[in-house]
Amino acid sequence: MLRLTTLSSVLALAATALFADEIKVGVSPGEHAQIMEVVAKVAAPMGLDIDIVEFSDYVIPNTALADGDIEANSFQHVPYLNNQMKDRGFELVVIGTTITTPMGVYSEKVSDIAELEKGARVAIPNDPTNGGRALLLLQDLGLITLADGTGLVPSPLDINDNPKGLKFLELDAAQLPRTLADAEIAVINTNYASAAGLNAKDDSIAMEKADGPYVNVIAVREGDQDQDWANTLVDAYQSDEVKAFIEENFAGSVITSW
Repeated sequence: MLRLTTLSSVLALAATALFADEIKVGVSPGEHAQIMEVVAKVAAPMGLDIDIVEFSDYVIPNTALADGDIEANSFQHVPYLNNQMKDRGFELVVIGTTITTPMGVYSEKVSDIAELEKGARVAIPNDPTNGGRALLLLQDLGLITLADGTGLVPSPLDINDNPKGLKFLELDAAQLPRTLADAEIAVINTNYASAAGLNAKDDSIAMEKADGPYVNVIAVREGDQDQDWANTLVDAYQSDEVKAFIEENFAGSVITSW
């Protein structure tokens, strides 16, 4: 009986491998890449083989998805995706939520926002969505006041009041950790902070609230949202195994959405 059971198991595994779906999923460095490694392990026995493709910026993953080079991506929040679809005409759709990564303010020169002097240099992301997100955080911290009606994508041009005369440096998000030697503060997305060895909860001098609109998502091309592999991808991501990994490894700097 044991021999028959073993043979049956082997045949079942072989059949699963034979008919497994294979997809490429684009991620950004840091927590998104690390989490997707766990998702891939969870998805494999469910009949889904995930090839993880890592991108170094925020623009290419949506272009690659729209062009058919990958089947899904997992790196962005909803406002950024909506802005990309509006500006570039991408026909993409959200199939599931993933994590929230509160943006943090980091500094090698001050330990408290109140210590910032007049004319301090502030580095923020140069893409409209994350740059706007950084400015909204700085407004919440009382450093600036933004014009009414700018929504989630204000720019430095929308600053109405800047009592400290802060000087804004708009840079590629991936380069922001390198600016800490020069700028007084830098507002950095968690994935790039993590890649540089920084933890938003422990190393930032201020952190975004976790209940904002910036939940991250899994996106696919319009028309693929009902594919079996898309459902499996979401189920694998929103699994107990992935939740446990996040809670054990990111010390509160990454928060699950499920």
